Amino acid sequence: MKTLIALVFVITAPTLFACRKQAAPEQSPRLSLAEKQQAAVAAATWETVIDNSTFASYSAFEAAWNYLYPWGSDHNGTARMYGSPTDHNHIYLNNGVLTIKATRITWNEGNSSSDPYLPIRYHSGAVNTKLHVLVNDQFPNWEVKCDFQVPTVKGSWPAFWLTGVNSWPPESDIMEFKGNATNWQNTFRTSSDVSSTLTTVSSPGSWHTYRAWITKVSATNVDIHYYIDGVWKAVHNANFVGKPLYVIINMQMEGSSGSPGPTADTYLNARNIYIGRTREY
Repeated sequence: MKTLIALVFVITAPTLFACRKQAAPEQSPRLSLAEKQQAAVAAATWETVIDNSTFASYSAFEAAWNYLYPWGSDHNGTARMYGSPTDHNHIYLNNGVLTIKATRITWNEGNSSSDPYLPIRYHSGAVNTKLHVLVNDQFPNWEVKCDFQVPTVKGSWPAFWLTGVNSWPPESDIMEFKGNATNWQNTFRTSSDVSSTLTTVSSPGSWHTYRAWITKVSATNVDIHYYIDGVWKAVHNANFVGKPLYVIINMQMEGSSGSPGPTADTYLNARNIYIGRTREY
């Protein structure tokens, strides 16, 4: 290109200056975040790995999802998870909507087997994906989103989150309510290194969309962009490259969401689940 410019200058300098004067206003446009994401999708092969067809029937659901937490029935609250191909009392499907129901129990069922070992006061439900989200050179971009109607009564603790298959952390919380109308979007790098973005959601019992866009930005790190109803809320950077993650939907109770929890049944509804990724060849 330098040779060509020099040659043109020798032959007809006025023409060159005229061209330069015309071209001066031309500048590269500044891309928005959405445009950058669209460019990333366009530059690679995009594939859907889980969508709402998995909420259409129990057979489709059980092909893509497991019941309970990946590690079992107990976690960090007072609810014990139930659900199986023959038990839909706490996890059930209806017209493309996944419902999780938490019910107060009246008998002594001992304590949770997970730290902080709280007494079990509820039966509820959790599900996790058979597919793992794994950011690497082959799959550098992921989108994880879902619509939810969430309870906000004291003691209710619904969540939509990613957590490490091989260890904890990593963890990314896309939707988490703790007994009020504030949504927590958290990224745990270590147990003490965490970024949190808090958003007050208007009418959280109505349908809202909670989304994370995860993109590889270095050999070790990703940027996680968090959204609610299509509105960007924050970006958190974390060393999640090469670390497989479960996707979990659950209704825990009490614990960080306060106590005493509700005596009436408590419901979490989910629809329009979507997990997709770009594939590099």
